[in-house]
Amino acid sequence: MRRYETVANPSAIYTEGLEAKKVLEDAKKSIASVLSCRSEEIFFTSGGTESNNMAILGVFEACKTNKFKPHIIVTAIEHPSVLEVCKEVERRGGEVSIISVSEDGFVDPKNIEKALKKNTVLVSLMYANNEIGTIQPIKEISRILKEWRIKNNTIFPYFHTDACQAALYLSLEVNKLGVDLMTLDGIKMYGPRGIGMLYVKKDVNIKPLIFGGGQQNGLRSGTENVPAIAGFAEALSFASKMREGEGKRLSEIRDYGIKKILETFPNSNLNGSLDNRLPNNINICFPGFDAEFAVVSLDVAGISASYSSSCRTFAENSSSYVVEALAKSSLRDDRSNQHEADFRGKSNCASSSLRFSLGRESTKGDIDTLILALKKIIKHN
Repeated sequence: MRRYETVANPSAIYTEGLEAKKVLEDAKKSIASVLSCRSEEIFFTSGGTESNNMAILGVFEACKTNKFKPHIIVTAIEHPSVLEVCKEVERRGGEVSIISVSEDGFVDPKNIEKALKKNTVLVSLMYANNEIGTIQPIKEISRILKEWRIKNNTIFPYFHTDACQAALYLSLEVNKLGVDLMTLDGIKMYGPRGIGMLYVKKDVNIKPLIFGGGQQNGLRSGTENVPAIAGFAEALSFASKMREGEGKRLSEIRDYGIKKILETFPNSNLNGSLDNRLPNNINICFPGFDAEFAVVSLDVAGISASYSSSCRTFAENSSSYVVEALAKSSLRDDRSNQHEADFRGKSNCASSSLRFSLGRESTKGDIDTLILALKKIIKHN
């Protein structure tokens, strides 16, 4: 990135501007090779939040008319940048269906199919959850949507996936996934902050949210951040090359960590399923434990952890709406008196769960250090 810190405006036609433009074009080609898409289908943004807003509001505004009320489908465990923008869709006169997930954190494709309507213009589904790491059945849902389009002779609904958490560990080939729009964020793959992208399949009808000089084919105006874009492309290329080996290594550490924690603290339980889970995600409920207190105590011990989405401010409710959604699913499945008691215990997990994210520097020794720190904290809680 340092090579391009003083680079010129890529819209300029003098030599330095043309050089900057070539950096952008090379970055797009590199990204397109990972996504197996066209370079012109890549649009740079300030990050995952803007990309999600751009996908959802962009499609909604493109489809909205005085006589047509667009309908959008999302799940209860989407990122705040999806759920909050859906509130704005409703405020602007749109319709939103929020689909529940299973006790293990998976959406049932049949429930997506049941929610489809004649006015459904978009289904937005997180590829992998940021809190509990569950990997959703994207390909199966894509197949259902394709069959719906054929049956109803329509190009809708489009399929958007927030793939920010998936970039390091899962395939991002858009055609194989069957998605029309995809969100990525540089910071989630060891890239620079403040840079993201939205893949927009050719011919997808979408309106811009930002207006100005008409950069990026008019879809996202503003002078492009050339150093950050170059860093984003390099980080994604590096991640794709490391994906298989690093995923296997971290899966072993993850499984070791889950096993050790559950054995050491018998009352604890895993949030989400061990199957179809991101290699770097450990999310454990310690019933009755103050997760916010634990995060502060672990920080003092030199261990960084979280108790809900890191993208929510401290001013908001400190509990996890994602973990709470798992408990609600459990209650729907069984309303016996015994289960009501179990549900109350599980619902407490929303404020008693800790998330530990593994990375390239993580080792099994870090897990052992974590266990020792947790023993001291829980003993004095």
